[in-house]
Amino acid sequence: MQADTAKPLETIKKRADFVRMNASCTKWVSHGLVLQVAPNDLGQCRVGYTVTKRVDKSAVKRNRIKRRLRAVAADILPLHAKESCDYVLIGRVLSATRPYETLQNDLKWCLEKTGYSK
Repeated sequence: MQADTAKPLETIKKRADFVRMNASCTKWVSHGLVLQVAPNDLGQCRVGYTVTKRVDKSAVKRNRIKRRLRAVAADILPLHAKESCDYVLIGRVLSATRPYETLQNDLKWCLEKTGYSK
């Protein structure tokens, strides 16, 4: 990754933004993750992460999945994502055990399928 050309990702933190994304977004499902994408008027790329208790009851395992999703997003989104869009990565059961390169490919594939890649 080219650190000098990539901007740091802004994080979505407000519940209202997640609810808006769920209601009016483009969604694509892969084996390792679910990607929701919606344009925003902020002029910057933002990303959020969600892993529900349905994926795993253990908070330790859910946090590990979120860490993996954050790492994948940090590697892929600055290079492949469009500006002025919100991205939400939703963890799945296979997010914890899938190889890291495969998770990266899943995110790239979801970006291409939703039409929000550069």
